[in-house]
Amino acid sequence: MSFQPLENPIGFGAGDFIEFAVAACLIAIVLFYRPILEPFISNLARRTGWSMLLLFLLPIALRLALLPHHPVPSPDIYDEFGHLLVADTLRHFRLANPAHPLHQFFETFFILQQPTYSSIYPIGQGLALAIGNAIFATPWAGVVLSTAAFCALCYWMLRAWTTPEWSLLGGLFAVFEFGPLCQWMNTYWGGSLAAAAGCLVFGSLPRLRAHPTARNAAILALGLSINLLTRPYESVFLIVASLLFLVPDLARLTKPLITAAALLIPALAITALQNYRVTGHWSTLPYALSQYQYGVPAALTFQSKPAPHNDLTREQRLEYQTQLAFQSGPETLQSFLLRLEYRVRFYRFFFLPPLLLTLPFFLLAAFRDRQLAWVALTLLLFALGINFFPAFQFHYLAAVTCLFVLATIAGLQRLARLSPDAARYLIYLSIAWFAFWYTLHVFDTRDFSQAVRAYETWNGLNHRNPERRIVVNAELAQIPGELLVFVHYSPQHIFQDEWVYNAADIDHARIVWARDLGAEENQKLRAYYPDRSLWLLEPDIAPPRLTPLTH
Repeated sequence: MSFQPLENPIGFGAGDFIEFAVAACLIAIVLFYRPILEPFISNLARRTGWSMLLLFLLPIALRLALLPHHPVPSPDIYDEFGHLLVADTLRHFRLANPAHPLHQFFETFFILQQPTYSSIYPIGQGLALAIGNAIFATPWAGVVLSTAAFCALCYWMLRAWTTPEWSLLGGLFAVFEFGPLCQWMNTYWGGSLAAAAGCLVFGSLPRLRAHPTARNAAILALGLSINLLTRPYESVFLIVASLLFLVPDLARLTKPLITAAALLIPALAITALQNYRVTGHWSTLPYALSQYQYGVPAALTFQSKPAPHNDLTREQRLEYQTQLAFQSGPETLQSFLLRLEYRVRFYRFFFLPPLLLTLPFFLLAAFRDRQLAWVALTLLLFALGINFFPAFQFHYLAAVTCLFVLATIAGLQRLARLSPDAARYLIYLSIAWFAFWYTLHVFDTRDFSQAVRAYETWNGLNHRNPERRIVVNAELAQIPGELLVFVHYSPQHIFQDEWVYNAADIDHARIVWARDLGAEENQKLRAYYPDRSLWLLEPDIAPPRLTPLTH
């Protein structure tokens, strides 16, 4: 029997055979060992420390097992390079870098050149990358640790809302959806750190209401502080949602809330200090200065550019389509609602596909439960709040990721009351779904895997665009000595496909990337770096061409 769908009697392809086999095996194992598994899982779920340790280690182990076919990710999108510059700047024990005397050669996306050479981003994600680099000699370790922390804290957060067994299941769903196959774990531009901060906030709120102690107030402040240093804009909605939750008990919570507010001061001070170091003003965010100097980042400039080519990532095409569709004129209520309607479809990022079926049951539960109604209201608040921003990325909603998981669990609980078997088989299907796609990546180079991955739900393990940069980096790694690489773009260049990104200390980096400004201008930089070997990169040629410059 062939694995090709048109060459076997029942019309199944390789993916169908594998998925049904995996699902059947899992269901058989679970049913056979259910009398043993259920007491074991229930006992584990009640052991908070062991459950958190398991959920911390599981995404790390699953992702490391994929390294033979999916090595440490190569940064490719301008946001990633912005956060990596923050990390490298922090590695030099500073918040900003001095402006380069020939900064015109280094103009690039989301990087300020004046009054300092700095990223436009706050330090949160960069700090995680810097810690990962300091401990494991790769900034990606910071991404992995952030994801692991989120999965563990998701269970801790759910323990304040539901039973231990459902909490452990929610933590497992977090591993499946936001672990080894998710773009958050396979890029450098964030998501998991803000999601972990959200777990601290939404896990501390019910605990603070039940036990108004300084410890719970400190956990709330820690979550708000991490989010403030990572996603300052969305922190406004996080604080508003927290106050709405605590309003009924505000009188008896005055003291712990004052404690939480006081503990927020260091995060505010760090933000103000970074503002001052980067922009020269305590209250001017680097992001705001970039808007003033260059225009809205990655927004209005899309209108005058051609449609992206196939080498751009799905996220870049998504951003392009969103902005192009809804920036044809001044903001109106109609355009706001149209943009919201357009973006809702991308919220499926926060759910395993089988678990989308739980949403109607969550809404039914929210009508009867005041706390779940607050969850729905908070998700709506964030959806409306980020809709004012012209661009959209999944990590803008990262702080409420655990609430999406909670909504899934609440929906499953409601379904289980109506039909325990339906809820159980939906859980089995979700486990089989993840196991199926993960198995395909374990056998990444096999024919059946390559054929089926065209229909993959996840897109975090990119097989296309980064290969161009990976190949060029590999070529440069073989060239000895210090290099100066001029990047020459063709007239048809897609402006988002940027290659000019540098280390925090440009002059002492082994490779300096510079824009090709023409022979006469380039001579200034060549004279500035007389001892570097000169190279020309033409990234718009397929494949990109790297050639030595001899004149």
